[in-house]
Amino acid sequence: MTAAWHADLQMLSAYADGGLDDVRASSIEAHLLSCETCRDLLAPAVPAATIDRVWQGVVIATVAPHAGIVERVLLRAGVRDDIARLLAATPSLRVSWFLAESLALGFAAFAANVAPGGGADAALFLFLVIAALAPVAGVAAAFGPGLDPTYEIGIAAPMRNERLLLMRTLAVLATSLAIAGLAAIALPGFDRAAIAWLLPSLGLCLTTVTLATWIRPVVAAIVVAMTWLAVAASVTAARSDPVAAFRSGGQVLALALIVISALVLSRRRVVYEGGVAA
Repeated sequence: MTAAWHADLQMLSAYADGGLDDVRASSIEAHLLSCETCRDLLAPAVPAATIDRVWQGVVIATVAPHAGIVERVLLRAGVRDDIARLLAATPSLRVSWFLAESLALGFAAFAANVAPGGGADAALFLFLVIAALAPVAGVAAAFGPGLDPTYEIGIAAPMRNERLLLMRTLAVLATSLAIAGLAAIALPGFDRAAIAWLLPSLGLCLTTVTLATWIRPVVAAIVVAMTWLAVAASVTAARSDPVAAFRSGGQVLALALIVISALVLSRRRVVYEGGVAA
């Protein structure tokens, strides 16, 4: 549609300088949307610095991603902005992941409180299993193709890849352990059994990270989780004790996994220079 009138140069200059009242400025802006001639007259009157400033504002508002909750928390904790961005992009450090983990652990803790007799024992076993394996799932999703949207960016980031993996693993562990620790308080007769999953969880996570130097992280997590579940269920059934797999024998085994995994990972860290095993 052709504009019926054109603004004169004096009015356009006043508009560019901010010298028009709100009513006339709004009228000029509405006219400029449909009038190419007036836009051409206005362009030389606008200072280049103003155009650059407006353009930068547009870029920041439409292109640059906004910091999420996790990133803002990391920044407030003093984490460098580039590291905070890479950590916040971890799939298992998202609010949705925290909610899912909290719901799963909360349900198990609730079931342990309301279930009678043997049902309470089964619910306690379920809670300990979920608490131990939740960080493993988080670690598997923390750094790998297909799950991590910033996988390629992380590979190209100006830091050693095993350092990024270690930071993400520690962040996932810290948040998962905090959630599980809060849920454990709700267990009936809170005692040392309620935190017996701590050492096994750390051992399973390190084993997953180590195994991921040979196979994909998700596959490594599945192998570790299924193997440990089979062992835990067998020991529990054999001894008719819901925490049998988490007693002294299980703690010693977890400690051995931690030591062995740390030694193997120190020799296999070169694999992460090219990314996690595909």
